[in-house]
Amino acid sequence: MAVLSKIRQKSFLVVAIVGLALFAFIIGALIENGGFGKTSRNAGTINGVDIPFEEFRGKVDMAQKSQQGQNMSIMQATNGVWDQEVRRVLLEKQCEKLGLRIGDDQLINVIKEDPQFAQNPQFLNAAGKFDKAKFNEFIASIKNSSAERWQQWLDYEKQLAQSTTEQMYNTMIQSGFYTTQAEAKFNYELENNKVSFNVVSVPYSTIEDKKVEPTDAELIAFMKKDEKKYKADESRELEFVMIEDKASAEDKKVVEDKVNGLLNSVEDNPVTTTVNEAKVGFKNASNLVEFVNANSDIKYDSTYVAKKDLPAEHAEALFNLAPGQVYGPYVFGDYYCLTRNLGKKLNANVKASHILISYEGTKVPNKREKRTKEQAKAKAESILAQVLANPSSFQMLAYTSSDDSSAQQGGDLGYFSQGQMVKPFNDFAFSNPVGKIGLVETDFGFHIINVTDKQDAVRLATIAQKIAPSEATSDKVFTTATKFEMAANEKAFDVAAKEMKLTVAPIAKVLAMDENVQGIGNQREIVRWAFGAKEGEVKRFNIPSGHVVARLKKINEAGLLSIEDAKAAIGAKLRNEKKAELIKVKMTGSTLEAVSKATGSPVKEALDVVAANSYIQTIGAEPKVVGTAFSLKPGVVSQTIDGASGVFKIKVKSSTKAPAAKDYKDIVTRLNGQSKGSAQGRVYNSLKKDATIEDNRAQFN
Repeated sequence: MAVLSKIRQKSFLVVAIVGLALFAFIIGALIENGGFGKTSRNAGTINGVDIPFEEFRGKVDMAQKSQQGQNMSIMQATNGVWDQEVRRVLLEKQCEKLGLRIGDDQLINVIKEDPQFAQNPQFLNAAGKFDKAKFNEFIASIKNSSAERWQQWLDYEKQLAQSTTEQMYNTMIQSGFYTTQAEAKFNYELENNKVSFNVVSVPYSTIEDKKVEPTDAELIAFMKKDEKKYKADESRELEFVMIEDKASAEDKKVVEDKVNGLLNSVEDNPVTTTVNEAKVGFKNASNLVEFVNANSDIKYDSTYVAKKDLPAEHAEALFNLAPGQVYGPYVFGDYYCLTRNLGKKLNANVKASHILISYEGTKVPNKREKRTKEQAKAKAESILAQVLANPSSFQMLAYTSSDDSSAQQGGDLGYFSQGQMVKPFNDFAFSNPVGKIGLVETDFGFHIINVTDKQDAVRLATIAQKIAPSEATSDKVFTTATKFEMAANEKAFDVAAKEMKLTVAPIAKVLAMDENVQGIGNQREIVRWAFGAKEGEVKRFNIPSGHVVARLKKINEAGLLSIEDAKAAIGAKLRNEKKAELIKVKMTGSTLEAVSKATGSPVKEALDVVAANSYIQTIGAEPKVVGTAFSLKPGVVSQTIDGASGVFKIKVKSSTKAPAAKDYKDIVTRLNGQSKGSAQGRVYNSLKKDATIEDNRAQFN
């Protein structure tokens, strides 16, 4: 009983402790799941499918790493992966509805077609064919030896299955598009039926815009008719002042004097090379490489340079220097330079085109057709004969026959130097004159080569010292930026700028996922700040070229386009509608001559106009006018027509039917190609337009 009594006495404390524990649990769950205004743990949600942030970030990291030395910013990678995720989710949903999936046997068949597996000796049998058993043994060894490699393989399988399923889906979509004979006949008539008519037009430009400017209420009412079309994402408007940290006239003079001092003697210059070179300048230095590396901000480069690759404003002088001659000092970009010629090399670079005919077993992964070495050689010799008979056919034959990616450029490989191409190719190109066409064999197959140009090149030694602001100059710029930041927090931004003789840049509008700020460039930090700051807030940012002092001028919430943006997007349309009503009042009369007299606009003649392009000579494209012309009987004056450039009245003189066609096969083929070619993009855009997408990426970037 005593124990029970103590429990009763402490019951309030127990309840309080349990209550606090439950509260902490709930708070933790709310924070974890984005409660109380915290950020979501998902990068976004697409039609109810969450994209976990950690998984998304991993894919972004992989995208950046996969660029193999190419410079991809974090935002470029983020946007690319997001687009991939949207596409994946939308198409997966469609494939699920259709019951499309890829089985193990189908997956193996896809793998067998991949050159990295199909041509790997590890997976080939004695007959040189892909061996499924050997491949399965390899996969089993991965599973048993490395959890990390096994997971990588599973991820690869998943990606492969996804891309293959999407390909099946797209193939089905394309198969659903076809052109009937009736459609082909209709298009034939659109392109070949002709109509001639007289026309009176009063251009919209005859009425001043300021007389018919749409009101804010009219703009909003128009957008509300199709809110999805005129939807605007959340945005911010910034005003800013850029204060550049650049070299002053005094800084430039210091660098100029320093470089000039290196020309003939460095005896009194604190920057010297070796003791033996201490009294010898750039002009007479014997160990030029060491001299340049000791005195230049850009190290010595031993490569030969073609004239086209030299600085444009100095190319002529640099290319024509005599051996040992010095050019300069001269300014190139941010550098003050001296250049000495070390010699010229004739035919240093070659330009060539080629047609590659590959065969089974070569290093080319993407072949137009499977063929043996003998078949490839025969085809290459046949093409060579055609080209020798008609050299002008080379480009077209490359486009239609070459197995190399350069086929899209007519086989053109551009300029290359010694050693850049495989030896047989290199030897032919450099040992033959311009215009020579011949056949060589390499590990890639048979090449029909056309040597199209050769360039001489020079080797130059250049001392380049950067023209940079001194510490005193940078300190002065920093002080100016800091003072302006303080002033802009105390008074109007433009007033503070005017008092300090600084220029306020045009307003920059940014979206949450933008990386660039107009007028500044890549400044993700400023965009992030703008979406976390309060309206009117001012902040200074250090950028590579100096300082930016920015003010958040306006916060635009998501919704309809702003009035300013709406004026740019639909203002002209609404103005023209108002102008049309004013013009119609003047276009009175039952004949075109009467309308012409009433408006002061002449009667013009439009001859043999076709519906397909709707172009009226001296007026331009006017689909509604031309469409009306094809619907009128000769001699009848039309009602007023609100066209693209003005208001019109027309009277048809004559119409001519196109001669009957024997068949419409060519038109069917063309229209089929157009519809099938654009089907994939049109379907995806429709899916995306109807999707419910929540994008939270800005919370993490």
